[in-house]
Amino acid sequence: MQPIFAVGDIHGQLDELHKALDHIARDPDAEAPVVFTGDFVDRGPQSREVIELLMQGQAEGKPWTCLMGNHDRYLLRYLEDPSYQDPLTSRPLYYTDPPIGGDQTLASYGVDTDPRRWPEDIHAEALKAVPQAHRDWIAGLPRLHETDAHIFVHAGLRPGVPLDEQVEDDLVWIREPFLSDERDYGRLVVHGHTALQTPQLYPNRMNLDGGAGYGRPLVPVLLLGRDAFALGPFGRAGL
Repeated sequence: MQPIFAVGDIHGQLDELHKALDHIARDPDAEAPVVFTGDFVDRGPQSREVIELLMQGQAEGKPWTCLMGNHDRYLLRYLEDPSYQDPLTSRPLYYTDPPIGGDQTLASYGVDTDPRRWPEDIHAEALKAVPQAHRDWIAGLPRLHETDAHIFVHAGLRPGVPLDEQVEDDLVWIREPFLSDERDYGRLVVHGHTALQTPQLYPNRMNLDGGAGYGRPLVPVLLLGRDAFALGPFGRAGL
């Protein structure tokens, strides 16, 4: 069975990302591919550094696949339009509002996000501060990654819709009816987006989001077919 590692929502937590990569590096299958399921930015203090690390790893030829999450997309849309509000959020919010966490992402690029500043001034500074290379990298992130045994996606799939007809809004945003759907998709669906206390394996899917964006550890997972193992300082632990 071809091993593959997966890492859920990072949310600007560079120290946690380093720990996760260290755990992977100590595993016997450390040379296997790694899939990062998106949400690299927002809420944590070092979004810029997280993106730089992932870009550097890919440039060095590491077998890393990075998927787009809703927060990554939100950064791009904010840079295009400072008044953008994603209609799929639970309530009307701007990117720089603390629940979204874009203020911390912009701060990691050196932008002064003091809420007393004019939003237009913050946006103008952000356009100068976020490198075009970072914007291009995010824009080019795939929304899906497939293997013989897995379908990797940020948020999930719309039940009953063929894979090639899934829409981006669902791939990066969906919760229900995906989370409560018990159908077998033929392969294990590996996703993040919906924060739990720790990664959780279900019969038809694997939720990787252990809540790093809320200060919990970032737990990488080794997948061997439908078997999953959390990685930590003492090696593998079955899920």
